[in-house]
Amino acid sequence: MSPHHEIERWQIGRLVVGVDEAGRGALAGPVAAAAVVFPSYGIPEGLNDSKALTAEQRVVAAQRITTSALAWSVALVHHDRIDEVNILQATFDAMHAAIDDVTSQLKASFELELLIDGNRFRPHVVPSTTIVRGDAICPSIAAASILAKTTRDQWMLDIDRTFPSYGFAAHKGYATKVHRASIISHGPCPIHRMTFLRTILGNTQPRVTHA
Repeated sequence: MSPHHEIERWQIGRLVVGVDEAGRGALAGPVAAAAVVFPSYGIPEGLNDSKALTAEQRVVAAQRITTSALAWSVALVHHDRIDEVNILQATFDAMHAAIDDVTSQLKASFELELLIDGNRFRPHVVPSTTIVRGDAICPSIAAASILAKTTRDQWMLDIDRTFPSYGFAAHKGYATKVHRASIISHGPCPIHRMTFLRTILGNTQPRVTHA
């Protein structure tokens, strides 16, 4: 993974804000988005698409990222907002929240450019460029993917103690066979995205309030 996207911007006096999400395809829990700004004098080693790293490697990488970054932020948008506006708009909400937090942390006046993983983005006041598979080729985006993934995974591990019947600690809310079976058996719990469950339960299944 080469920082050529970053170097191109650094050479014209811009700082890069890498942006990525995690949890977009899950049936339960929030979608997370992270924004990361590295200084032009260094990017930590060991960065990669978060999906290509083990959980242990992601934790180590996240520590390096938060230590090295000039600014970083992770924002969560929860199931109720996802059901209200759809997952794409909720993802953009999370991205904008993380970007706004990062820009507020940068006390000096910097010219910035957002590098966004994927091919779609809701325009922000900061100029942006989308990069397909950016999390695999751009260190700043990879760093954002790692922070979004580790933050969301920890959230799902914590909520597993409240709703242990669903196995959130193992599958993090994604549509595994075990997770789908638990939804059919127990009904959806308060953190399920009801708009994602229509093919499993139809439109009439009530939520349960406990596991």
